[in-house]
Amino acid sequence: MSFTGKYELQSHENFVPFMKAIGLPDELIEKGKDAKTISEIVQEGKKFKVTVTTGSKVMTNEFTIGEEAELETPTGEKVKAIVQMEGENKLVANLKNIKSVTELNGDTITNVLSVGDIHYKRISKRI
Repeated sequence: MSFTGKYELQSHENFVPFMKAIGLPDELIEKGKDAKTISEIVQEGKKFKVTVTTGSKVMTNEFTIGEEAELETPTGEKVKAIVQMEGENKLVANLKNIKSVTELNGDTITNVLSVGDIHYKRISKRI
């Protein structure tokens, strides 16, 4: 199953509590909570390039499954992390204090970011 495609954010839960927990300033939380988000994923074997565009902010992360890579967190901080694949449709990474689990089911990607017991769930559909 390939993750390659463009996905538009359909819904999200717990955005504000999660962003506050990771230390994002209130004005950025206000700007981001209703912004249109498009994710573009290019997968070539174990190599991934993920570009997320939220309003005018563009964040690009490139990684290879099982190898250490420098990834950008939602706060803009760059951290070293290893992305693992579970099965053929789930990506798991630990970015410092944030755990990210991304699962592909058909044309829907579900991404859950967790800090402690706060879980930010994003659901995006292929466009």
